[in-house]
Amino acid sequence: QVQLVESGGGLVQAEGSLRLSCAASGLTSSNYAMGWFRQGPGKEREFVGANSRIGGITKYAESVKGRFTIARDDAKNTVYMKRNSLKKEDTAVYYCAADRGRSPWRVATQPSEYDAWGQGTQVTVSS
Repeated sequence: QVQLVESGGGLVQAEGSLRLSCAASGLTSSNYAMGWFRQGPGKEREFVGANSRIGGITKYAESVKGRFTIARDDAKNTVYMKRNSLKKEDTAVYYCAADRGRSPWRVATQPSEYDAWGQGTQVTVSS
């Protein structure tokens, strides 16, 4: 059974930093592209960033480019997202997701392209 568990959320002040982790079980993370999405209050789930299964290809949403960094440790079956210079508009529930994908270089940006999801972790940025 595939399971993704996010951790590292919480309350942080604006301009602060936070690192989220996503631990995978029931799958080998090196066989999946991994992505992060978020859903703010009253908003739809939106793409934040993701990296490919191989090749180290990474995409980010424009709103987080330059502030968020995704890294993966396949030996630990874990994906991380370091977020710097946090803003109030970054307040959301953050989800990690796994994409089996046909292409090992694909970086999917749509929720429908992902095969497994975590339960989410709340991040609240205060001013």
